[in-house]
Amino acid sequence: MTLRVTTVITESTRNLGKSTLYFFLTIAAIKASHSLYRCIRSLTMSSSSSSTSNNTADASTLRRNRILSSKLYFDVPLSKVPLIYSTAYDISFLGMEKLHPFDSSKWGRICRFLIVDGVLDKNSIIEPLEASKDDLLVVHTESYLSSLKSSANVAMIIEVPPVALLPNCLVQQKVLYPFRKQVGGTVLAAKLAKERGWAINVGGGFHHCCSERGGGFCAYADISLCIHYAFNRLDISKVMIIDLDAHQGNGHERDFSNDRRVHILDMYNPEIYPFDHEARRYIDQKVEVVSGTTTDEYLVKLDEALAVAGKMFDPELVVFNAGTDILDGDPLGRLKISPDGITSRDEKVFRFAHEKNASLVMLTSGSVFKFMLSL
Repeated sequence: MTLRVTTVITESTRNLGKSTLYFFLTIAAIKASHSLYRCIRSLTMSSSSSSTSNNTADASTLRRNRILSSKLYFDVPLSKVPLIYSTAYDISFLGMEKLHPFDSSKWGRICRFLIVDGVLDKNSIIEPLEASKDDLLVVHTESYLSSLKSSANVAMIIEVPPVALLPNCLVQQKVLYPFRKQVGGTVLAAKLAKERGWAINVGGGFHHCCSERGGGFCAYADISLCIHYAFNRLDISKVMIIDLDAHQGNGHERDFSNDRRVHILDMYNPEIYPFDHEARRYIDQKVEVVSGTTTDEYLVKLDEALAVAGKMFDPELVVFNAGTDILDGDPLGRLKISPDGITSRDEKVFRFAHEKNASLVMLTSGSVFKFMLSL
């Protein structure tokens, strides 16, 4: 009886030992599995991080190579004044352009006025090159540029619905080609400004367009392109955008949202297009001027903003988006700034750049009464 009980106990103990052994082996296997998972996950994340880093480096190298191989920068004789314009700037497509309040033929009238008035010699104007696809890819995505092959998409960007009915070949020629010429002018203006101290593109200032989308009569991000070219070709490392168009410059704000080399001062009416609240978060100096703001109020705010900007940032290049849709009576800007007020505004920005020893690029942007007020 005792032997039998002992045998049973011995057998039970042996079974218990096996169970215990299996239990601990299972725990060990689970732990090993978790360790292996963590190791694989760590390697995967490291590989992913390395891949992301490599992709970023590759994109940066590709951008730089595109800029260095671009033909948009070229030498200009000293006999030419640093003023850029082409008769190709004006946009005209079967009268449809008149369906938008933006004056798409203003650039030619500005230059004709200056020539007739004796302020400008026709032969001293600089003609820019058209920005190529490779030039545009410095900032824009391939998918965005492909979207412009749809007339409907272009119609939405320039806010003229009937353009959607036109063959895209016609839209490319009559709408997008003039925009690409103006982009070439803005890019070249930075080179001239570095050489001469200042330069004016009688066009450009498409501040509603960013790398992935256009809008507000802005199909290409000429300001962003201009700055990237300056970083890579002009040995410039600090740029200030002074955007004094009546509308918020949401395009360049999105493009330089995380770039501390760029300081953005944007003075705009918050009650009008584009209502881009996300982009407003990327403005370094936000100065809001509501509908009905008068000349004196406006200039006081500008003086204060420029004083602060001078203490916050030391630019080597100032990109001045000098829209005149702040003019009293402009249906889009809704501000009440006099012609003399606009002249004073422009003089203040030129003086600011001079005092900071910074080169200045001036873009005409919105409205019509522009360059004649500033010379």
